[in-house]
Amino acid sequence: MLKGFKDFILRGNVIDLAVAVVIGSAFTAIVNSVVASIITPLVSLFFEADAAGEFGPKLTNIYGNEVTFPLGDLISAIISFLAVAVVVYFVFVLPMNTFKAHVEARKGTGAEEPQDEPAAATEAELLVEIRDLLKAQRSAQ
Repeated sequence: MLKGFKDFILRGNVIDLAVAVVIGSAFTAIVNSVVASIITPLVSLFFEADAAGEFGPKLTNIYGNEVTFPLGDLISAIISFLAVAVVVYFVFVLPMNTFKAHVEARKGTGAEEPQDEPAAATEAELLVEIRDLLKAQRSAQ
């Protein structure tokens, strides 16, 4: 039983997943910072933030009290989601796709790679390096 657990932990997929979680948390901080410092002020130019929850249809309940359906909160959540999606796409996905297309185009030109250069780092090695840099940066602060 313990051997099976040891094999599971030492399998590459678990390590890759752990690295992905670390990178994902750092990535979340970046996206939240971009949205909070750029997108939210732009949205606040058009909408008053405090009044968002009070926006929506008002109905009278069976006790005669007025009930507001806070559609403003829903609209704010949708705008926030779209803002995050826009930031992720234009800041991260589009440049990475452009870079990958550029690399593929260079490979297709028939240019031979020099034999002297070391092999390119694998994705896992790059993620480990990024993780280590993030740890070092965090400990320096």
